[in-house]
Amino acid sequence: MEEFLHQHQTIKEVQVIGVPDQKYGEEVMAWIILKDGVQVSEDELKAYCKGQIATYKIPKYWKFVSEFPTTVTGKVRKVEMRDISAKELGLTQRK
Repeated sequence: MEEFLHQHQTIKEVQVIGVPDQKYGEEVMAWIILKDGVQVSEDELKAYCKGQIATYKIPKYWKFVSEFPTTVTGKVRKVEMRDISAKELGLTQRK
């Protein structure tokens, strides 16, 4: 999924995570760092994905950021990304 999105001409870096969903348990979310001086919308990225990858793999949520949270060694902290995203989107785990 990340490799596919990384092929888009506007994307510099991408991280894909799962966020809580009441119905399915989890939904796909992409955190995107764009290349300098370019812009792209969620709709444009969804259209890029449509017909190229399975529908269930297309991120439901998108977040455009300038950097990813990392450890002191530079490893991306996906757990922190998930927590931040769930809080911002007001999502909770399925009971």
